[in-house]
Amino acid sequence: MATFVDPVADAAEAYEGLRGLAHATRAFEDPADTYRVLGEVSGSVRLLRQVLDQLSRAHADHRDIAFTDDRAPAEAVALAAADELHQAADGLDEVADRVMHAHEASGRIAWHTHTNPEPEPSRRWVNVVFLQGSEADEVLDLIDLEGVQAGIAHLAQWDFGDETTGAAFMNGEVYDQLPAGQWDRTFEADGYVLTYNPQMGYVGLVREHPDTTPTPDEEEVVAARDAFSGVTSESPRRAADGTDWFAPKAGGATSSSVGRSL
Repeated sequence: MATFVDPVADAAEAYEGLRGLAHATRAFEDPADTYRVLGEVSGSVRLLRQVLDQLSRAHADHRDIAFTDDRAPAEAVALAAADELHQAADGLDEVADRVMHAHEASGRIAWHTHTNPEPEPSRRWVNVVFLQGSEADEVLDLIDLEGVQAGIAHLAQWDFGDETTGAAFMNGEVYDQLPAGQWDRTFEADGYVLTYNPQMGYVGLVREHPDTTPTPDEEEVVAARDAFSGVTSESPRRAADGTDWFAPKAGGATSSSVGRSL
């Protein structure tokens, strides 16, 4: 609390107040608060000018009792201090004017709240086909000879649109991350992502799941690390013939099936 009668105590309190203000103004959560702070600072600058004037007058008024440490008269020194303080006070006139103009300009600002950027829509992927063994070798050779686009075009034959999407939901093959391992190679084009690994001998194709499609239950969406956990893919001709291409071949196990993962 200001004493209004003890300049030493009030000077110490003013210093602590400015020290706190210097710390507090390092960041503003609400920029509208700058207007109120500028109003207080503007008044403080004018009061500081008054303080400097009064300190200057005190040095001049009491110059007759001014002495150095060795008791030599120091009237000239007191007058020199008074003059410096007077010039410092005059210099604050421009500071006060500029702060006042800044305060007026700040008052004309209508600060809007920050809007958070729209989050990027989450991407999910449905399994189209996964091949391994000799079937994968044929596609890997095609990729090596004609490029990844040729590989995508070839594997896209197994994509039957809504039928493939429904199969992926039914089999729990909707992934919230790309089903690719650390050493797998991936290539994205036309809504598909090709994943292949020549060393491990497998290749797979997933299709981006559009946001407009109803979200499946959580248990139907599996993490990428669980993607390659199962089987492979059947020839696209099965579906064209009207045959259930999810059913296993009669007479033995298959090396591939659509809508399932390794």
